[in-house]
Amino acid sequence: MEKKEIFEKVDHTLLTQTATWDEIRQICDDAMTYQTASVCIPASYVKRAKEYVKDAMQICTVIGFPNGYSTTKVKEYETKDAIENGADEIDMVINIGDLKDGRFLEIENEIKTLKAACGNRILKVIIETCLLTEEEKIKMCEIVTKAGADYIKTSTGFSTSGATFDDVALFAEHIGSNVKIKAAGGISSFDDAFRFVELGASRLGTSRIVKLAKNEQTSGY
Repeated sequence: MEKKEIFEKVDHTLLTQTATWDEIRQICDDAMTYQTASVCIPASYVKRAKEYVKDAMQICTVIGFPNGYSTTKVKEYETKDAIENGADEIDMVINIGDLKDGRFLEIENEIKTLKAACGNRILKVIIETCLLTEEEKIKMCEIVTKAGADYIKTSTGFSTSGATFDDVALFAEHIGSNVKIKAAGGISSFDDAFRFVELGASRLGTSRIVKLAKNEQTSGY
């Protein structure tokens, strides 16, 4: 596999609280240069970013981020607002407390609600694997599959750790044929990126891969 194939799977990401428009514009430029799958940015920048890149780049944003405990109605509104502003892809965070409480139907219905709001746009479901047991991860593979989301995603990058090889391998074993995998958080080298893809990831949420290509110091998501 060549590096170009890795770039095509990267959601080039900037979600830090201090992100400025100049920084967002720069990652858009880099994403277009390296032809990444998308840029993943805060919802507040979606409209400006879409106007800036037009049809040259997919715009992804995050919903219920990073903690996931907004109500479903709030997440639905966020989703619709982001799409109205030009978002092409939505990465939502589940309510982890609901998962711990065994409120599986509530999680499934929330995902269905957001998928309905997305229409034909891509919906990725962030389950924050570092906070879950193996049993809970497997249950979320089942729920995401039943709910009809497009991707299951490992991490926000804002908790105790990010994607692991074991988690991506676990997803690949338990998701349905309609669901793809996004590994995110802590992907710091091309070797890691290649390995995640080999294990089954179709998307990689990272800021570091493009920075590596530009020979910049790597830090962040």
